[in-house]
Amino acid sequence: MKEIPGGITAPAGFKTSGIRCGIKKKGKDLALIYSEKEAVAAGVFTVNSVQAAPVRLSRWYLRSGRARAVVINSGNANACTGTRGYKDAKTVTRSVAGELGIEQENVLIASTGIIGKPLPVEMISSAAGRLVKGLDYGGNTAAAWAIMTTDSFLKEQAVRFRVAGIDLTVGAMAKGSGMICPDMATMLCFVTTDARIDNQALEKALGNSVEKTFHRITVDGDRSTNDTVIVLANGLAGNRKIGTGSRAFRDFQKALTHVMSSMARMIVKDGEGAAKFIEIEVEGARSEEDAKKIALSIANSNLVKTALAGGSPNWGRIASAAGNAGVEIIEGNLSISIGEEQVMKGAAVNYDVEKVRKSLSADEVRVVVALGAGKKSCTVWTTDLTEDYVRINKEYS
Repeated sequence: MKEIPGGITAPAGFKTSGIRCGIKKKGKDLALIYSEKEAVAAGVFTVNSVQAAPVRLSRWYLRSGRARAVVINSGNANACTGTRGYKDAKTVTRSVAGELGIEQENVLIASTGIIGKPLPVEMISSAAGRLVKGLDYGGNTAAAWAIMTTDSFLKEQAVRFRVAGIDLTVGAMAKGSGMICPDMATMLCFVTTDARIDNQALEKALGNSVEKTFHRITVDGDRSTNDTVIVLANGLAGNRKIGTGSRAFRDFQKALTHVMSSMARMIVKDGEGAAKFIEIEVEGARSEEDAKKIALSIANSNLVKTALAGGSPNWGRIASAAGNAGVEIIEGNLSISIGEEQVMKGAAVNYDVEKVRKSLSADEVRVVVALGAGKKSCTVWTTDLTEDYVRINKEYS
């Protein structure tokens, strides 16, 4: 497997565009992904009970397991907008479908931005012609810019790998930096591939990859109304159709997880106000679910996150957060390491404070918590919590 340029347009047969239509005060705010051929499609969406209109509409369209395009706007979430919001989302897909000359149900939709404001549907629909006209095999960067809100950098990735002598490609772009929490985060991610794969296999691969990536990141513990991951597979590579249980499926799964892991890590590194990327590994658990609960309890603790922001070796906050996860822990078996230095082994131990402070001063910090209860583990990625996070969010609207 090799990382290559091109992002979401790296796979054969995909064009994208990104334009400004005026939703945001400045910058591009409308993007389109288009496949030359109808694609097998799958999606994973927010588990928030309050779900934005585009989430509900795309979920409905995906019942067929097919799609040809995805239209995305930033600057307006079209969430908590009632019946009008749903109708507006349908109007946008109808406008784009008309310009593309395809069925409306073949156009999926995603939105991100401020909640509770009506979507400027006329503005978007009137820009549909320009959006379609701008489609380009090299339009990945423009599209990636257009889906951003508080993001500070582009998030895109592509890989190429070989199956039975045929090159397959997976590409992706994503946005997200705040309201990030597992079971989807405040994020959008779009993946394209030229692999030929059946619906069942694509859905399974997507679910597996989401569980290993986007379900294991957290910035602030808040789930969004709009979280969306959509995969389009147009089959233009011409490989033998991939089904579950095959070696080709395992290779495809590896590539898909690789690009989605890259997207997940970029989202965390771009966390609002974040100064540090933090990896928390919990090992020695009775089950992976227990390990995940404890890792997330630590990752979402404001006391832990602020201590890490300040470079404080206050490992007691980590132990306390682990104990708050609702998982039985035997204190005498609990050990904690920050960087290479063990700071707890059943109880407080002598350790080199300066080595810990040096580890905490780095851009990337690793914390390992060992439970001594089993063989299962889980790794979660998060950020520290700084004054800038408060500033960004108090000024957001």
